[in-house]
Amino acid sequence: MVDLEAAIGFVVAHGDAVERARLSWLRNGTPVPAEVLETAEVGQAPDGGWPATWGGDVASIDATCFRLAELDDLGALGRPAARRALDWLASRQQADGSWDEDPSLAGSAPEWARPGDPEAGLFVTANAAFWLTVAGLDARAAGPLDHRVGGVYAGVVQGAAQSLAARLRPDGSWPSFLAAGWLSAAVLHRQDMFQESARIQVVLAERLTAMSPGDVAWLAATLRRVGIDPQDWIMVRALRRLAETQRSDGGWESDDGHQFDVHSTLSAIRACRPAPTG
Repeated sequence: MVDLEAAIGFVVAHGDAVERARLSWLRNGTPVPAEVLETAEVGQAPDGGWPATWGGDVASIDATCFRLAELDDLGALGRPAARRALDWLASRQQADGSWDEDPSLAGSAPEWARPGDPEAGLFVTANAAFWLTVAGLDARAAGPLDHRVGGVYAGVVQGAAQSLAARLRPDGSWPSFLAAGWLSAAVLHRQDMFQESARIQVVLAERLTAMSPGDVAWLAATLRRVGIDPQDWIMVRALRRLAETQRSDGGWESDDGHQFDVHSTLSAIRACRPAPTG
């Protein structure tokens, strides 16, 4: 079993102000101070996206999705900055339902965000569609749909789901990076495309034992965020794997370097906490 208290202690000991605020909101729904929210939102481009550290001033789909993940853990997806970012993501969708990074980023983007690359395109499509899906879920939970979430985002996500399903291989695998699998499975699940989502989940389950701790945390947090029950078979396996890979200091290792270990640990906490607040 995951030691949540040890995970909490790791974030408290090693997290910055924004990360500790994320922890408080995930644990108790503690309101986040305005100055912390402003710090989390800093650097947003005028068009609504956030540039990546590798991309200069050009807004990046990958970087914007990462920022939305942080803001989600702060209960801040309804704030103006996040809404501008979600609108920007929706506006960047292509006619076939997919997304691609700005061509001007080709010389600096990492392989998972390289414009014009089909594998990268599938990943950023799944990532953008996931966050637009989450925005729709939050709107439905809060009450009557507003015109964007109920209209524009719903159509955008439906188109994205069809694009993602069309790229699946007969065995349920996908021609892209590992994370594209769980992001796609989450999107398809919420579109009631259960057969397609289940095919992906079978492949993911087969790969769980070889996944890095950070990837397992991301997978579990993603599926939990769209309402897949912790008692569901794939969640049971993922949470067991998280328990096996938790370090003695309470944290989980990130593939992106130790500076992101707190982020991976927060993902694990989101996946494992008994009663989510968002």
